[in-house]
Amino acid sequence: MNYETGFETRDAGTIGFVADGEGSTSSGRRKIIAAVVALAALILIAYVVFGRSGTAPTDENEQQLPTVTVVAPGRTTVSGQIVATGTLAARRDMPVGAVGEGGRVIAIPVEAGDWVRQGQVLAIIDRSVQSQQAQSAAAQIQVAQADANLAQANLDRSLKLVERGFVSTADVDRLTATRDAAVARVRVAQAQLRELQARNARLNIVAPAAGLVLERNVEVGQTVAGGAQALFRIARGGEMEMLAKLSESDLANIGAGKTAKVQPVGSEKTFSGQIWQISPTISNADRQGTARIALPYAPELRPGGFATATIESGAVVAPVLPESAVLSDREGAFVYIVDSEGKAKRRPITTGAVTPQGIVVTEGLNGKERVVLRAGGFLTEGETVKPQMAKGS
Repeated sequence: MNYETGFETRDAGTIGFVADGEGSTSSGRRKIIAAVVALAALILIAYVVFGRSGTAPTDENEQQLPTVTVVAPGRTTVSGQIVATGTLAARRDMPVGAVGEGGRVIAIPVEAGDWVRQGQVLAIIDRSVQSQQAQSAAAQIQVAQADANLAQANLDRSLKLVERGFVSTADVDRLTATRDAAVARVRVAQAQLRELQARNARLNIVAPAAGLVLERNVEVGQTVAGGAQALFRIARGGEMEMLAKLSESDLANIGAGKTAKVQPVGSEKTFSGQIWQISPTISNADRQGTARIALPYAPELRPGGFATATIESGAVVAPVLPESAVLSDREGAFVYIVDSEGKAKRRPITTGAVTPQGIVVTEGLNGKERVVLRAGGFLTEGETVKPQMAKGS
């Protein structure tokens, strides 16, 4: 009985042993599966980390490079232009003052802005005293003429008596001298009258030439004297000019006869003019000279005002760049170009005229370079970039 029981217990143990073996086998399978999964994950990670290193980094780096817009400017024929500033003035500014002895002003028939003709009276001076002097001189002529007539009559009678022997030759000579002196006194009186009349005519202030009255510096009741300050200023013929300030190099590129467009400050109108004189000297203060541009009269051209002139200076063939491409610093103007390796390179340039098409580059470029159009100020020398040609280039 006990034997059987023990046998059964042993069988049960055997059975339990077998069951334990089967559990160990399942656990091992699970471990194997987990190991396989872990290995696959490691392989995947290794592929992601190391597998792309041979192919993707180049594309990724290219995507990270800054993209810049470039242009190839070429060479363009541009009409040379020089822009200058200056002041407007009368081409022939005539100051007019009192040329006679002067006096009190009793009338002024003109105002600033009026057009006057040559010889027109600008101001009338009181001449009441001078008129009396002229009348006195005219009376002196009559007195002298009467004496001359009497002397001539005495001489004529004496000549008739000489033939009869009643008058000597000495008496005739004396009477002749008296007659000549009387005639001379007549001429003196006449000259004195003409002098007074000329003085009186110079009392009035008249226009020396036709033109536009720019200034009136006298009022009725004012006493003026000869040689005093100018009482009027007249622009002869109304002609105006611009005194354009130019550097030495710009003066060397222009000459008399060149056309210019002048625009006064505050006006949208542009006036055509012509250079008629170039200053023969250069100012020591600012190293500039003056080009005088003749202009016809226009109400917008006011002497003393400022204006801008655009002067034609001949055609040039050179690259033309937009203003955004040209940079400058202490060393001067420069641009960034992109070389064949995609690296940004600084290129010093010399700029010329500014035209509606852009800035003319006279030195530093041949027109075939790839010039950075914008954002050049954010680049550094030698930086690798991704160039992209601008549309239309």
